Amino acid sequence: MELAYYSDYAVRLVNTEEPARNKDTLTSVEAVRELFGPMTQMARRATDADLTRFRAVRGRLRAVFTSADEGDHARAVDLLNSLLLEFPVSPQISGHDLLDDEGRPRWHMHLAEHPSNATAGYAAIAAMGLAFHLTELGADRLGLCQAAPCRNAYLDTSTNRSRRYCSDRCATRANVAAYRARKRQESASTGRTGADASHATTAPSDR
Repeated sequence: MELAYYSDYAVRLVNTEEPARNKDTLTSVEAVRELFGPMTQMARRATDADLTRFRAVRGRLRAVFTSADEGDHARAVDLLNSLLLEFPVSPQISGHDLLDDEGRPRWHMHLAEHPSNATAGYAAIAAMGLAFHLTELGADRLGLCQAAPCRNAYLDTSTNRSRRYCSDRCATRANVAAYRARKRQESASTGRTGADASHATTAPSDR
């Protein structure tokens, strides 16, 4: 499993909530378990108590993205470091389930966590994955969607650091909104110009 893969755990958890829309899908143990994806063994350990703990970690991860998005990279790193200290992992070399054409293991780095509960395990891999992403690509690659009111988290992997939206859907919605705003402005400007011209034509001359 590639280390970059783990950063998606942070994004998935943060995006279970959309504060501006008052939406929260993290409302049951099953919702918690779904976040683990293929890591079914750890998912099975989730209990009702993890629901509250997951929400607390979610808030801390969103704060990392918010700080990075606002350009306060030092604060983003501090917040992420606090998560790494609280939820440590042990990097290990692994080759399980990944074989090359000759049947040999494809060695890769794997994050082995030793959690006391499901939340600790998830938080450990999410924080470490996000840390690898940040140190490899930069804190400015952590962002929040600019298509208000979305504000979903995303990881910018574009070659020119140009990503501003969490999805193509939000990008399209923002572009359409911007286009309509320009058209309204142009229409208003044309209306004012026409009114001024009409006023100049009908105004009485000074004699």
